[in-house]
Formats: sequence, structure tokens, C-alpha cells
Amino acid sequence: MGRTMVGVGLLWALTATALGASITSYEVDLNDRADDRFKVTVHVEGLEDADSIFQFAATAPGTYQVMDIGRYVADFRAFDQAGRPVPVSRVSVNQWRFSRPQAVRTVRYAIAETWDTPVEEHQVYMMAGTSLEADHALVNPHAVFGFPARRQDGAVRVRFQRPESWKVGSALVADADGWYHADDYDHLVDTPFLMGTLTSATLAIGDTPVEVWVYSKTGKIHADQLLSSMESMLLSAGTFLEGLPVDRYAFLWHFEDVSQGAWEHSYSSEYVLAEPAAWSPELGVALTDIAAHEFFHVMTPLNIHSEIIENFDFQEPRPSQHLWLYEGVTEWASDAMQLRSDLIQLPDYLSRVVQKIQVDRGNFDATVSLRELALTSYTDAGQREYGNIYFRGALVAGLLDIRLLELSGGRRGLRELILELADEYGKDRPFPEDRFFQIVADRTFPEIGDFLGRYVQRAEPLPIAEYYAKLGLRYVEGQPPRFEVMEDATAEQVALRRAWLRVRPAA
Repeated sequence: MGRTMVGVGLLWALTATALGASITSYEVDLNDRADDRFKVTVHVEGLEDADSIFQFAATAPGTYQVMDIGRYVADFRAFDQAGRPVPVSRVSVNQWRFSRPQAVRTVRYAIAETWDTPVEEHQVYMMAGTSLEADHALVNPHAVFGFPARRQDGAVRVRFQRPESWKVGSALVADADGWYHADDYDHLVDTPFLMGTLTSATLAIGDTPVEVWVYSKTGKIHADQLLSSMESMLLSAGTFLEGLPVDRYAFLWHFEDVSQGAWEHSYSSEYVLAEPAAWSPELGVALTDIAAHEFFHVMTPLNIHSEIIENFDFQEPRPSQHLWLYEGVTEWASDAMQLRSDLIQLPDYLSRVVQKIQVDRGNFDATVSLRELALTSYTDAGQREYGNIYFRGALVAGLLDIRLLELSGGRRGLRELILELADEYGKDRPFPEDRFFQIVADRTFPEIGDFLGRYVQRAEPLPIAEYYAKLGLRYVEGQPPRFEVMEDATAEQVALRRAWLRVRPAA
């Protein structure tokens, strides 16, 4: 389950004190927005000689891109308890060194927003960056807050000085003094903030409050419109997942001039899209499809992830070979859960499969496996193939679902496997990076180990026609390709298709 938010400030403070933890406190001035820079003050205590390095993020979990946030930092200074300067030196693009770390009590710096700051390479994704404008701000914590390098696991808190009229959308809740508390730096990075002239709406999915926060440049989009369109999807997600594995969730929507995409987090997701001319039901459907993908990330990687994701290195990130699980399975699930709750019909679902086949074949290198794509994701060459994780990755997940159902006699597909793995591992228990393929094979069938070897670890041609035929669905190559329901399907094929179309109780 997610962190309990009621009374979190008091609980966090008592826990940190009891453990003798050193708290890192950040204060951000959002009232001075003239130069597109966040003014940050960091309060630290108890630094030792080994705490000489102050670190900014080279990247962030779930982005798979080089960011080098240190490029945006200016006027980095440190001070002792009396307010006297402590000399600092820059040692790399993302690191500063304190000359006397034991004397440091305050760090101050300005950091430019990423949206409007030109850089020569590695432009930060807008949904993973920062924006600071007259009527709103988007804060992704990794792009604003640095940290003492050895304090990544220490408790942190953040407070924003902002206009009184500004609302704040976040999965975190402020205490009575305006502080937002996080267990550690990773937790803070996992929790973006959208602030300003926002609208909001809330829906309960079981016992989980789900909030929608919207910034719309000219007010054309409102939170209640979005929530109304998303409600059926959210309810179907609750059924598909047999309840939500979080106790709070926030959707942060930013509608302005540019569309770039969305970014998932454990307890929230954020979206950067161009503001449409007007609201329409068709727009609601399109936005719901985007949200469905990001929302499923409450399962992967929040509850199912490897030790590499659990112990993220913000200076020299190590890629996980299981990107197919985090993104490919998530993309498949976003469509499958809508199909199985009748939010989309079979022809629409199959049309999406066809689109993914066409993009996979027409836009990417067929010799690059999903494993290789993941392991090279932080390189320029890997970035050229990265987008295929949403196409080939989802296709492979769909085939894996069919194969699991076939081998289990229709009783256990990919959904059931995901729920079982979430029960075994969960938010605080990662799986071993190098053994996961074998773990999945051991939990299912030896044939699944062969499947993962051929279509995830290697890049063998996908058996689209063969596998969908198991469901009594004929794949026809053409311009464009299409699926047809077999009129001569066997009773076995029809039975497997019926099992494929329904949500089964997990074991």
C-alpha cells in the first residue's frame, strides 16, 4: 500500500527524530518569477567530512534520458551557522564540493526552468522538466532540488513561497506549516507539483481518493470534464487490479501551447499537452487512453521492479533490462483493461494492435531486441529505438498473455501473473535484475522461458498470425493489415477467446 497521508507531517517528524535522522529542508521562492529561475534555499545539519559532494540529477527514474540538471544551476553558494560563506567548487556538470562540509548549514542557488532555457543537447522532456510562469509553475523535484550525495536515503521536506491564490496539485499533502514531507530524496523525486490557477476534482475508487488537477492556459479545459471522461476507466482499473495498490493518486494535467507527452510516478502522473480549441467527448476519450497507460504504472514499476530501480543512482544511472515489463506490459494493460470492461470493443482493440504492428515494422530496427533497447536507453543510439517499447513492447506483452492463457487452459493470463508478482514482491521488495526471466518461467511454464528468450532477450520475428489464430482471429497482411474473426473457428479457439476477453479472479 501507499504511504498514509493523514497526519503525515507529525508522523514523519517523530519518526525522523526517533531514528536520529538528519533532515534536509528545502524552501523555494516562487513569488519572484521574473527571470525564469527557482530560488532555492537548503537547510542541512550534521554534515561530515565525507559529505563534501552536493549532487544534482544526471537523470531521473522512468525518463531513460540524459538530463544533467546541473547545467541549469547558477550562483551556487554555501554558508555556515553564522551566515558566513563556506567556499565551494564545481567538480563536474552535476556536482559541487564543499571545502568544509562540517561547517555548512545553508545552501543557496538559483536554477533555471528547463522549458524556456536553451541547451545544446539533451533537452529535458517537458513533462519531466520545470516551468515557471506568471500564473503557474510545474515542479519536477529532480529538476529543482540537489542533495548531499550521501543523504539520498535521508528524510526531506519542501515548502513553497507562492502567491496566496495558487492551488497546489500533488500526491503529497502539506502539514499545517506548509511543509511537504517525503521519506527520502527518491520519494520526493517521485512526487511532482503543479501549482497556480488550477481546477480540481476528486473521485473515490474504493478507499482510494483519486484527484485531477488541471492548468489550462485560457481555461478551456476543466478538471471535472476530465474526471467525468476518466471515471469509467478508473473504475475498470480498480476491477482489473482487484483494488488499487496506493492510498492516494493525483493526475496533473498541463494544457498550454505544446504537446510532448506524459510521465508516470508511483502516486501521480503528469501530462503536457497543447490546449485544444474546445472540450469534446472525442477529446475526453483520447485523453483517457493516455491516462490509462500512466495509471497502470501503479503496478509496474511501483509494485514490480528490479533492484536497479529500487536503488536508483542519480549520478551514473544503470539501465534495467526489464523496460519491457515497466512500459511494454503497461501499454498492453492500458488497452486490455478497457477491452475487458467494454470501454472499447474488440474491433477497436484489434485496430490498436494493427497500428502497433505497423509502427514497429515501419519505424524501428527489427534486429534490436527489447532487452538491447532497454540496456542502451541512455545512449543516443538507444534513444532512436526507445519509442518502440510502446509498440513492440506492447505487442510482445499481448502475445505473452495469449500464450499464458493457452498453456493454463484459459485460467491464468498476464494479468493474473502481474497480480501474483505484485503480491510476492511489492513496493519495498524488488526482484533480482538478472534472475527475473527465470523467476517468471518457474512461476508459469518452461515454454514461457523460451518465449521470453526469443521475443524479449532476442529479436525473433513476432508470431502475430500464429498466436491470434489461437483465439479464432485471423491476421491478414495487406494495406493496411487487419484482423478477421474466423467463421470456422474451433470450439477450443472460441473458448480461449472468451477467456481472453474476460476478467478472471486472481488466484
